[in-house]
Amino acid sequence: MCAIRNVKYKIHHNTVYRYTEAVRRSVHELRLAPRSGPLQSVETWQLSAPGNLSEARDGFGNIVHNFTMTGPAHTIAIAASGEVEVTAGEGGDHRAFVDVPVPGESRVSPLYFMAGTPLTEAPADMRAFAAPYLAAGHDAPALVALAGGIADRVRYQANTTHVGTSAAEAFREGSGVCQDQAQVMVAACRALGIPARYVSGYFYDPAATALASHAWADVCLDAAQGLWCSIDVTHRCVTDARHVRLAVGRDYASAAPIRGILEGGAGETLEVDISITPVS
Repeated sequence: MCAIRNVKYKIHHNTVYRYTEAVRRSVHELRLAPRSGPLQSVETWQLSAPGNLSEARDGFGNIVHNFTMTGPAHTIAIAASGEVEVTAGEGGDHRAFVDVPVPGESRVSPLYFMAGTPLTEAPADMRAFAAPYLAAGHDAPALVALAGGIADRVRYQANTTHVGTSAAEAFREGSGVCQDQAQVMVAACRALGIPARYVSGYFYDPAATALASHAWADVCLDAAQGLWCSIDVTHRCVTDARHVRLAVGRDYASAAPIRGILEGGAGETLEVDISITPVS
C-alpha cells in the first residue's frame, strides 16, 4: 500500500565515467533536470558538467541539456542536485493527473505514445497475458492489477538485463529490473490500444543501503483531457510522494538520464552515487 503525503527532498546525483584510453571528444545529452508539474514542484536545481551546458525542451516536455567536451580526458563527471517537493494529486491521491502543455509550449499528443518502438514491441503472448487485466477498462485498480501481474512474470533481479534489453526479451526471460518492468507495462498497454509512456526518476526508500535511478509508466486515461495515471510496476502501486519524476519518453532510450557519443574512450567504468534526503 503506497502512502500519500507531501514531501520535500534534497537530491544529489553524481555520475563519473572513467576510461583507460582517453576520450578525445564527446557529445552528451542529459535529462537530469526535473520539471515542475501536477505531481511535483522543483524549488532549486543545478547541473554541472565538463562543458558549457545548453538547455532546451524536447517534444515530450522534458528539460534537456547538451554539452560537448573536447580535448583528451580520462574522466567525465556529471553532477545534479536540488530540492523537489512531491505533492498529492487531485482528490488527495495520485490516481489521475492532468499533464498538458503550458501556453506557448509545443508537445506531442498523448496519442503519439500508442506507437511501439524496438524496445517496446509486444509479441502476441504479451498481449494475451495483459488483455484479461484490462478487459473491463483501464482505471487505476485494473492498471495496478496488471502491474502486479507483470511484477510476478518479470521478477526483479539485478544484472540479468542491460539498457538495450527490449520488453519482449525481458518478458520472455522472466527477469529484469525496474526499466524492464516499466517497458513491459508500456508495451502491454500500447498493444491493447492504450497510450503509455516510460518515466525515469527517483524512488525514496529509507531502508535502501544504495539508491539508484528508478523507472515506471504513465498510462493515459483520457487523451483529449491529457489525463494520466502513473504506475510503479516494481512496487505494484500508483506513484506517491516517494517518487520524483525526471523525464518521460516512448521508452528508456528517449528518457535516459545521460546519453553520449564518444571518440576514443576505451575501457569505460561507471560510478553512480545518488542520495535522497527528506527536508523538514
